[in-house]
Amino acid sequence: MCNPALWCVLILASVYETNAYKLLVVSPLPGKSHAILGEGMAESLANAGHDVTYMTVYLPDKPIPRVTIVDLSENLKYFPTDGALNIANVLDNTSSGSNFFAFVPILMNMSRNTLNHPNVQKLMSDKSQQFDAVLAEWMFNEVYAGFAGVFNCPLIWLSTVDPHWMVLQLVDEMPNPAYTVDILSDSIAPLTFKQRAIQLGLQIMGKLLKILWVSGLEHELYDEYFVPAIRHRYSSVPSFETLRYNASLILSNSHVSTGSPIRLPPNVIPIGGFHIKHDVKPLPENLQKLMDKSQHGVVYFSMGSNLRSKHFPDVIKQDLLKMFSKFKQTVIWKFEEDLPNTPSNVHIVQWAPQQSILAHKNCIVFITHGGLLSTTESMHFGVPTIGIPVFGDQYVNVQRAVKKGYAQKVDLSYSMAADLEKAIQNLLDNPKYATRVKELSQIYHDRPVLPAKSLVHWVEHVVKTRGALHLRSPAFLVPWYQKLYLDLILVVLVIILALKYAFRYIMNRLFTKRKEKAN
Repeated sequence: MCNPALWCVLILASVYETNAYKLLVVSPLPGKSHAILGEGMAESLANAGHDVTYMTVYLPDKPIPRVTIVDLSENLKYFPTDGALNIANVLDNTSSGSNFFAFVPILMNMSRNTLNHPNVQKLMSDKSQQFDAVLAEWMFNEVYAGFAGVFNCPLIWLSTVDPHWMVLQLVDEMPNPAYTVDILSDSIAPLTFKQRAIQLGLQIMGKLLKILWVSGLEHELYDEYFVPAIRHRYSSVPSFETLRYNASLILSNSHVSTGSPIRLPPNVIPIGGFHIKHDVKPLPENLQKLMDKSQHGVVYFSMGSNLRSKHFPDVIKQDLLKMFSKFKQTVIWKFEEDLPNTPSNVHIVQWAPQQSILAHKNCIVFITHGGLLSTTESMHFGVPTIGIPVFGDQYVNVQRAVKKGYAQKVDLSYSMAADLEKAIQNLLDNPKYATRVKELSQIYHDRPVLPAKSLVHWVEHVVKTRGALHLRSPAFLVPWYQKLYLDLILVVLVIILALKYAFRYIMNRLFTKRKEKAN
């Protein structure tokens, strides 16, 4: 006779397995910050009991239970860390890292290398591989929507930045540029007349470039790699446009505390901070002792995972070291190689456990490049910041932080050490920055559920409801000319013109009859 307790365990296990979904997470961009988000998503879904296939160039430090890795580490060689993202090149204006015309071909080439990778080809050609949903990272193109066609399942976009028109148009209408800005802009609403004109121009130009240029590149990749894989499985092939605009959700790595309170449709879900561990890992023993005994506080300096402090010109390195030596605070500088002749208060670390450092009570200033992960983590742990933006969304992230009152901005330049000294002193002398970031951090944390749990809930919701069509905005189905009431304006003009000519005809007839009677 079987033990009743064993029967209960078996029944619960069967129910648990029944509710487990097979999910494909596509995060193949060769950038460490993007991999942090992709791994955070895969781990959150796996911890909830789902089977995850995770496409990445950065392999996890240790195996994650229920996560199968599609190894794309070869794609690292295609990432221009020593070119477009080199700080020295940006300083000397020889970098094209923020140039849209140079950046798009790089991204499209990365997409081609991803789709052409043997591990990806193997996954797509294997008919036994089936998924309940595809979660794909958006990065200036939508070609990965093709995976939803291959596996005939719902598509969910992951947007790594604050909501903007390029991603919102995939599930809703384009937001009004009079009060929303382009992702590569450094303007903050409310906008001046000039800024509104610029934002309108950027949106129109961006839309035209998308239609006339980028879309053609996407269609080429779709026809070359996805169409054969879909034909291998099914009798019909959906168009790329159908898949591109058929997303169930956009999971947005954003929150109103760090971003802007713009209108969002119900299928755009803010989950900013989902990558941050609920239980922060303890610091290494040497850093723990260092930060514990820093009675005047710690200034933490990092230019992120893609930009490298070692690329600063030597004159700037020496100026920064000389400037840091003037402070009584301890400085922890993430620097990718040994740096000789450092002052006694400056400690170089080639790898920094950033979340653990920011979580320490003695961390009082965070000097950052302004990436959204760093911005979110500074808000999560309540640390005032100094932003040194270099490319992409870093400019608008830093501008928002400055406007919200918890940050200072320093321009990347050969004289930045002097500007940075003033900014550090300003943050140390004025408690308003620390007070403000604590207030915003409280807003950030005041959510009904943790962002990682929200992520899991909405992914499960999409699968349970077979695509969450009930969340789709009706604005998505209305043609642009109807949104602008151009058809109504045309009808009104026709009526007015018809009445005008009818009135003129009647008056002419009456005048003619009167004239005939008079004769």
